[in-house]
Amino acid sequence: MLFNIPLLIAPLAVYNFFAFGLLGASVGDPWNVPIVTIEMISSARWTLTLGDVMIVAALVLLFVEILKATRTGVSSIVDHILSTLLFIIYLVEFLLVRETATSVFFILMIISLVDVIAGYSVTISGARRDMTFGPGPHA
Repeated sequence: MLFNIPLLIAPLAVYNFFAFGLLGASVGDPWNVPIVTIEMISSARWTLTLGDVMIVAALVLLFVEILKATRTGVSSIVDHILSTLLFIIYLVEFLLVRETATSVFFILMIISLVDVIAGYSVTISGARRDMTFGPGPHA
């Protein structure tokens, strides 16, 4: 049952910890805090922010969620339902909570939506592939 919990709940929890100061008070937008700045060969400066790291982590988790969607059985249905509920939580929080009205949270919400759509699509295409009509080859 623990395997059915959507992994994209982790970015939601971490975002809320930072947004509501549960990890300590922050001044300004914590998602614009630079983590590292690298001077490129072209002399341009590339800066990685906390928001960028959050989005990359969510994309990695999305990949794992899509792999989980290839499972078959009752547990996959539970996984899809929980992923849909998680997307609804993202959507409601984005619309109603001031601290989540940021582009980082919006992108996390869209990643959650892609998880829902991909999960159902993978399951449907897998079910379509496994469906046969008429007598089998051994009839």
